[in-house]
Parts: sequence; structure tokens; C-alpha cells
Amino acid sequence: MSVALELRHVCKSFGTFHAVQDLSLSVPVGSVYGFLGPNGAGKTTSLRMILGMLLPDSGELSVLGSPSAMAVRNRVGYLPEEKGMYRTMTAVEAIAYFATLKGVSGRVARARARDLLGRYGLGAFADKKIEALSKGMGQKVQVLASIAHDPELVLLDEPFSGLDPVNQEVLEEVIVDLKARGCTVLFSTHVMAHAERLCDRLIILGGGRGLFEGTVAEARRRMPVQIRVEWVDPTQALESLPGVRSRTRQEGGIWCLELDSGASAAAVLEACFERSLRLRRFEVRENDLHEVFVHLVGPGAREATLR
Repeated sequence: MSVALELRHVCKSFGTFHAVQDLSLSVPVGSVYGFLGPNGAGKTTSLRMILGMLLPDSGELSVLGSPSAMAVRNRVGYLPEEKGMYRTMTAVEAIAYFATLKGVSGRVARARARDLLGRYGLGAFADKKIEALSKGMGQKVQVLASIAHDPELVLLDEPFSGLDPVNQEVLEEVIVDLKARGCTVLFSTHVMAHAERLCDRLIILGGGRGLFEGTVAEARRRMPVQIRVEWVDPTQALESLPGVRSRTRQEGGIWCLELDSGASAAAVLEACFERSLRLRRFEVRENDLHEVFVHLVGPGAREATLR
């Protein structure tokens, strides 16, 4: 597996504050990778170290095969958390300008700028000044400016922040299109729904540490499986069902069964049939990423949202 980005035991402190502690991760080429954590978890500090804006106190980084992103900066796109554009430039001029800073000729940069604006719903505003655009439109322009030079690796710091639901969908489309072109995308967020839909792999940060790294499916398996069952005869015994850690009766005669780690819902269903337990309902409830996040991060997960 080719790796676009790798961190090995990276640490960064500011005085007595340990912003990033022993962080390791590996981002495969052509994947969408999520950097998840509540505010203050170390996401932005990590991105700034990846980009060479900050130097780690210890540990090693590899960006597109280089120990420094500065050596491959024309192959990297970056959207900072602090959004801002040159307000008197038009949308086309702003996008083309940033592309030329990455080595693209002026003619090609302007053509790419118009193409991107048209593709993602801003074609009619191409010649409007940034100051005349809505906040959401301006943010979309800045996203497009970060990819106009056709980078191999794109780093997006909280890209969904401040966007309305429609523009969030457009940004998701941009990320999907980048992946289809073979680009590697890493984005930080505390909005679990975007990560759940987009990410091939992700890392969950808490207190500057990596609490989990893997796929969404692997993250979900960190939480016990829950089953909602309802029997035709509510007096039937629930004891001795295999792998059931706990059972809680809910309204309407429905029971919630929580399974041991590694236990199988199929084995529970088979045991019900073997015991001739007549079922009216048997639902396996899949944990979502938000629940896993809260479970791993703890009280700090209150910053997270389901938007």
C-alpha cells in the first residue's frame, strides 16, 4: 500500500501544554482520511506540523515521500481553518492567483478557475468580487482555490464549518471528485456525519493523542452490538442467550440486549429459534460514529455535533 502521508510518534508542546502527544498515523494514496476530535484535540496543530508551519518537538513526518512538505509544496493543497480571501478580487482572479503561486501558468490557472466555478455552482458569480459574495460562496471559492493547481494531497482544516447544508453537500461532492481523480484528501472535523459518509480511514483524537485509527467499520466495532427484541409471549425467559452482556426492558415490552465484545447477533437469533422463543421483532442496531466518538473521547466529546 502506497502512503501519501505518515506521522511517527510526533509530539508538540507549547510551554507546559502538550498539544500533540505521540501521534502516529498513515494515510494511503488516493484515500479520504478523517482527522476527528473536539476543539482543542490537536487537529490544527498536527496539520500545521504536516505543512511545515510548525516543527515537531520529536517524531518524524513523511509528506509525499519527503520529510518536509515545503519540498513538495506545489503538490499539496491546503485550506486553513481561518478563512479569508482578497476581497477586491473576483472569484476567477482569486482562484487563478493561488494556482499561479503553485506554479500554474496564468492562462491555465484562469481556465481552471472558470471550470471549477462552473462545475460547483458558481459559474454565474465568476466575475463578481469576493466582497459581493455571501459567506458560503466565499468559502467555496477558497476551497476551489486550494485545489486549482491539481494537487496530489489536499489538507482541509474544518472545511464544513460555517457552510449551510446545501453548500456542505457541494463540498462533499468536491471531496468525492478529488478522490475519483486519485487525489489523497485529509480533512479535520468535529462533525461525525461527514466523516461517516466520506472517509476510507480516520483517526479520533482526544487531548492530543490518537485514541483510534482505522476504518469506520472498525470504529463501530469498538462499541458493543445492541439488539432490540420483542417476544410474542413476554413471559418467556431471556436467560442463557449466548453473548448477552446486559438486558434492559423498555416501553411496549421491547427488550434491549447489549452483547459482549465479539459476540454475534446471529448466534443470539439462532439461540432464540432453538429455544422456540417466538419473536415479534429482532433488530440489530448499528452504532454510529458519533456514539463511538463520545465513547472514546469522553466529556470532551460534548463539542461534537451530529449536523
